[in-house]
Amino acid sequence: MLTAHTIKVLQSLDKKKFRQKYNLFLVEGNKIISELPYSNYKIKEIFSTNPEKLDINNISCTSITESELRKISFLQNPKDSVAVCYLDEEKEFEEKDLQIVLDGIQDPGNLGTIIRLADWFGIEQIVCSEDTVDFYNPKVIMSTMGSFTRVNIVYKDLTEYLSETKNTNIGTDMTGENIYNFKKPERLNLILGNEGNGMRPETEKLLCESISIPRFGKSQSTESLNVSMAAGIILGQLFSK
Repeated sequence: MLTAHTIKVLQSLDKKKFRQKYNLFLVEGNKIISELPYSNYKIKEIFSTNPEKLDINNISCTSITESELRKISFLQNPKDSVAVCYLDEEKEFEEKDLQIVLDGIQDPGNLGTIIRLADWFGIEQIVCSEDTVDFYNPKVIMSTMGSFTRVNIVYKDLTEYLSETKNTNIGTDMTGENIYNFKKPERLNLILGNEGNGMRPETEKLLCESISIPRFGKSQSTESLNVSMAAGIILGQLFSK
């Protein structure tokens, strides 16, 4: 049985300040939880409506009711288990030849999808501006479907980092070079901007080149693509060459 204090602490983990205060975040669902032992993330404890279905050794697993699960879950339709994990505060940064760089992404679903795309294409690292949504946000974690365990996500001062990087800084712009004609450099930072405002001016000044996804529709009236959708199209083309 969960105590009122435990419920209160777990419910507070939807906010960044409390995740940092307690050094904890939540992972929901047996499928994603089962991937944690193979990652750098350490599990503190697990609460489950059916502990027998979880095959994780040396981890405390407390049996709870479905009613209790609904109290601590951030999902509209809670899954079977919730794992309480420690934040990974010792993330190491080593520049990779191909990275995604995010400038002010705010929507948790977009960040989660981009992390999942990075995992799909074998991109090991995402560099985020300091104001990009916290990837420990429960909505981000859930939308990655476990990919957060295989992609290193780091937060940096982008102006400083992009000024010093050895990679070629490539941004996206409606007037940029057609992605289908673009020749991928050996070392590349693919920079994606904020959902509504795009890249900030100080980031744009550090670009080596801009690329675009051409519109093929007859009306040519679609203004833009969702940032995670655009990321998928660009990555698909970059890896086809």
